Amino acid sequence: MEVKEAIEKRRSIRKYKNKSLPLHLVERLLYYANLAPSAGNLQARDFIIVDDESLKEKIAEAAYGQEFLKDAPVLVVFCANLKRIAPYGERGKLYCIQDVAASIQNFLLAALDEDLATCWVGAFDEERVKKLLGIPPWIKPIAIVTLGYGDEEAYSSRMDIKELIHYNAW
Repeated sequence: MEVKEAIEKRRSIRKYKNKSLPLHLVERLLYYANLAPSAGNLQARDFIIVDDESLKEKIAEAAYGQEFLKDAPVLVVFCANLKRIAPYGERGKLYCIQDVAASIQNFLLAALDEDLATCWVGAFDEERVKKLLGIPPWIKPIAIVTLGYGDEEAYSSRMDIKELIHYNAW
């Protein structure tokens, strides 16, 4: 699949088939996630793979009751590593979030290339997720991404690009 085609085809899917995923496939997708740009090549991001049913249920609750999270075969929690980005000082916190976001986009596109469906979820109780996953204080969960074989067709419209582009000033 060409990159531009993948960008056009990618959609957020919230309904999944009850079909398990081999963890080596998830690890391979995370390999591509980690090829995303990172400030100073510090790769200040970490990934938590969640496939335990009970834990997925608790995470869905922590995500303000977004039930579809528990139905995805796998969840990946994308985290910013504030210790690893420390050489950049306070501004590094922003770089770290950008680095994680770039890795998520790589992950979404690589998953699509494997005929897998994803949904990027940012709405969750951060402290609750940290507690559920035993995340240390210097790690900040940025997003939860669902992963599995999609069981729905999704459509998402976009604004006309001409409404979003500004030249030389606002």
